[in-house]
Amino acid sequence: MISKKMENMVANSSAIRAMFEEGNRLAKLYGAENVFDFSLGNPNVPAPEAVKKAIIELLNEEDPVALHGYTNSNAGYEDVRQAVAESLNSRFGTKFAARSITMTVGAAGGLNVILKALLNPGDEVVVFAPYFGEYRSYVSNYDGVIVEISPNTEDFQPKLDEFEKKLTPKTRAVIVNTPNNPTGVVYSEETIKKMASIMENKQKEYGTDIYLISDEPYRELAYDGIEVPYLTKYYANTIVGYSYSKSLSLPGERIGYLVIPDEAADSENLISAANVATRILGFVNAPTLQQKVVKACLNEKTDISFYDRNRETLYNGLKELGFECIRPEGAFYLFVKSPMADEKAFCAAAKKYNILLVPGSSFGCPGYVRIAYCVAYETIVNSLPKFKELAAEYK
Repeated sequence: MISKKMENMVANSSAIRAMFEEGNRLAKLYGAENVFDFSLGNPNVPAPEAVKKAIIELLNEEDPVALHGYTNSNAGYEDVRQAVAESLNSRFGTKFAARSITMTVGAAGGLNVILKALLNPGDEVVVFAPYFGEYRSYVSNYDGVIVEISPNTEDFQPKLDEFEKKLTPKTRAVIVNTPNNPTGVVYSEETIKKMASIMENKQKEYGTDIYLISDEPYRELAYDGIEVPYLTKYYANTIVGYSYSKSLSLPGERIGYLVIPDEAADSENLISAANVATRILGFVNAPTLQQKVVKACLNEKTDISFYDRNRETLYNGLKELGFECIRPEGAFYLFVKSPMADEKAFCAAAKKYNILLVPGSSFGCPGYVRIAYCVAYETIVNSLPKFKELAAEYK
């Protein structure tokens, strides 16, 4: 008999993963070329050639016992952490050291590590809808309580008036995700400054520490020259979670890091707690080979021109068909308004045309659907006639 907590988690298991599995089923029936699976944010662009080169060189030149063994610290190799810190300092004008970096099993592993380190039962974690639905499970893992800020469907910037009202003495952390999954919106510098001011005032009012956790797997995927603010520069109690899943197209390798700056409250203990959490959650340390790979590839990036072409083609194509959606500034998602109130019913209707979409309720924002356009360009082009047939149902 499984636990009561897992019963709820199984019952509410990820709609994204379920839709992806449905896509595999339909592909076997109709052929992959006739199924338009926009469910999963699984990069279609290959990793840079430098990644393959680094892996081969490491396997040929490094001591295999050391390369595949445990790291001396649960935080990861010190030379890797120092290289990450120096790279961030050169890019963003920060002053991080190796001690500020904890290598993690992707951004998801990093979020679980920092929430384990921070949360007491009943502590509140604020999220801005629409948000990545797994945050609910991550917070629940440590008996925290999710507090949702309702979506601003005009431009999907956070509702800061509601945010200010919902911060309480129990607020332990706020999670932001920019560029955002599922909207593709980048939170503006003005938004970040106002958010930081609100949090600083609330910390003083309540005499508590409120941590801002910046979940950044899509940082490098920004278009049209959009700048993505680096949040440690605006708010001292900021912790950054990063992943190379999208920036280097390595989602299955599960490699990322946490940044815990010296300026963050109780940073020394927090760094120690993150390292212990890495061990006791069963990660032990981030994958050793991949740590060395990302060190060798810190200046490499995935060619996002492929995603940009998909973005332009799909956005313009859907707008011409009468669909309402905000133009994404980053990531690789379109968030489209459902032509009917029940977006799950709309997703079901789309499936008749072998179009697989994810309902917005999975992100705390019903009435919308998410389309992941990190697919082959041919999939985008070939899907548009099917979207036209779907649109015709709703005139």
